Amino acid sequence: QAFKQALRKRCRRQPLVHHSDRGIQYCSALYQSLHHRHGVQCSMTDGYDCYQNALAERINGILKMELLLSSPGDLEQARQMVDEA
Repeated sequence: QAFKQALRKRCRRQPLVHHSDRGIQYCSALYQSLHHRHGVQCSMTDGYDCYQNALAERINGILKMELLLSSPGDLEQARQMVDEA
């Protein structure tokens, strides 16, 4: 439901990647078909290394703190902001 809400509220039609762990709900055929239908690239952690998710969450936290203060104008500016964060 949160994924559908995010799609509805999306302002820009830039490429979108959704990253998650390998929880059963994210691996289901129904959830994967939702990604495919909306052109969203699915990304998941490798195997079952519990430390990968912790690292991803830490990076997400840093990016949110650094990048939510301003909004990039385009994909290139967003990439530059991520590199500098």
